[in-house]
Amino acid sequence: MRVFFILYRKELRGFLLNPLGWMVVAFVVVMHGVSLSTAMKAFSDSPMTQSLVYIAMHTPLFWFYFLFIFPMLTMKLFADEQRSGTLETLLTAPVSTSQVVLSKYFAALSFYALAWVPSYFQFQFYPWISGMPPAWNQGAMIGTYLILGLMGSSFIAIGCLSSSLTSNSIIAAIITLALLVLQYFLGFVTTIWGENFPGASLFQLISTKQHMHYFCSGLLDTRVVVFYLSLTALTLGLTFHVLDFRRWRR
Repeated sequence: MRVFFILYRKELRGFLLNPLGWMVVAFVVVMHGVSLSTAMKAFSDSPMTQSLVYIAMHTPLFWFYFLFIFPMLTMKLFADEQRSGTLETLLTAPVSTSQVVLSKYFAALSFYALAWVPSYFQFQFYPWISGMPPAWNQGAMIGTYLILGLMGSSFIAIGCLSSSLTSNSIIAAIITLALLVLQYFLGFVTTIWGENFPGASLFQLISTKQHMHYFCSGLLDTRVVVFYLSLTALTLGLTFHVLDFRRWRR
């Protein structure tokens, strides 16, 4: 564990000292602020049955910026080290492949969580500015940040895998974004083709938009939790095998 924490601190320091990392935080803060402002305007224009948290996470802008977070966070994790040749040095050091993968993964996940901290305080602006009670219940708030964490855990793992496959960070970002967009649009299969065909339940299970709908409403589904944790474990396992193959090939 000592070696893991040394690698983890090194990777996290890389995010904290890298201007790109803080650009990601600023990007999330600004775009979430725009989404929240759009939701607050919708509240002022007409009565809403859903909470402010739900509306903010279902603006057309949300998915546009949300899916772009992960390529920016993960594209350099392994690709830059492959390009510079430092990955080979790291893999020949007395550390295990799993320690390398998990340290980079948890550093990216920690920074991702940090990027969402300001959004909580942005939500608090509504009662502060309006002088009214919060336009959401505690279940909706907890569910929203839980689903953001679950999606983040699996999407960052996908980014890790993409970055391990190439030495070009731009290509890694494109692969990550393509996979996330594909996974997002697979959730619309039942919307387009209906639900009366074999496998419709599978497409409903992997629908990120449907997951956001349930959790932002305060409804927690354990199947969704198992889905994202399983996807995370599978993707990290593939990343481990990619790097391990490269390690022993040398």
